[in-house]
Amino acid sequence: MKAIRIGILGTANIAKRSIIPELKKQDDKFTIVGIASRNKVKAIKTAKAFDVKPYFSYEDLINEEGIDAIYIPLPNALHFQYAKMALSKGLHVLVEKSLGVSFKEVNELVKLAEERSLLLVENFQFRFHSQLQYLLNLIQTGVIGDIRSLNANFCFPPFRDKNNIRYDKTLGGGALLDAGAYTVKISSIILGNGLHVEGATLNTPVGFDVDIWGGAFLKQAETGKYASLTFGFDHYYQCGVQIIGTKGKVSANRLFTAPSDLNPIFELGINGKEKEIVKLPSDNHFANMLSYFFHSVSNQEAKALENAQNLVQAQLIHEINLKNNA
Repeated sequence: MKAIRIGILGTANIAKRSIIPELKKQDDKFTIVGIASRNKVKAIKTAKAFDVKPYFSYEDLINEEGIDAIYIPLPNALHFQYAKMALSKGLHVLVEKSLGVSFKEVNELVKLAEERSLLLVENFQFRFHSQLQYLLNLIQTGVIGDIRSLNANFCFPPFRDKNNIRYDKTLGGGALLDAGAYTVKISSIILGNGLHVEGATLNTPVGFDVDIWGGAFLKQAETGKYASLTFGFDHYYQCGVQIIGTKGKVSANRLFTAPSDLNPIFELGINGKEKEIVKLPSDNHFANMLSYFFHSVSNQEAKALENAQNLVQAQLIHEINLKNNA
């Protein structure tokens, strides 16, 4: 396969800190066409730092001749517009979570990707860390028995920047679409299909126009398995899961945001045995994710899998909003 010619829409921190450096390293798989920003100074500065061409509008980069894919790390409210534009041009799309601000948006993007046989990936990079596979292996091999419940938490202290986009309703801010999305995602990964939202709360304190903290209760009607979710922007830092089964339980302390130099720690308890602390190898989930994206552009099964996951994720977030407003 030839290298994918990819464009970057925006100069978000995750792009500059994690994605662009990995794209540069994987130069056998990717060629960065350019970086676009509506702020000319930011476009020039970021492009110069990574030795690529600056673009001063997102449209110009999407319309660049010979481009194959677009990476979108823009605010949530802009994802639909530019993902739709890219897909309509026949480009594969990698977009930061959340893919859209509504189920309607996500459904339209998925249909467009299906019609044109394009890859549409919502970037939950933790999916590609080896610690997740370790966790799935524990479950699949029956080490902790049959799963009874999952608790997922992604919470962090307030942002120092009061103008942070996560606080801006017009940009698709709020704890659910940001931190909460991770807890929803891990629930469907671990518990599988058939989850529905039984209850939810989203809290918007005085002085804010977005939800700052919340939670949800998800359940499989057929099995009775459930997930309890906690997320927010004004909490003690939490980033992990606890899964309880009939034979034991397992807890992970940095499931969603493990740096490439971190050795994740799992706590494993089995009936009748002393608690075990498992130190896992470090891994680079950004590198793994990009490698997956590269190989998936020519894999119809992977495209279908991503589209199905995109819809499940959007439906559960939609249900959380409905339950909160009920």
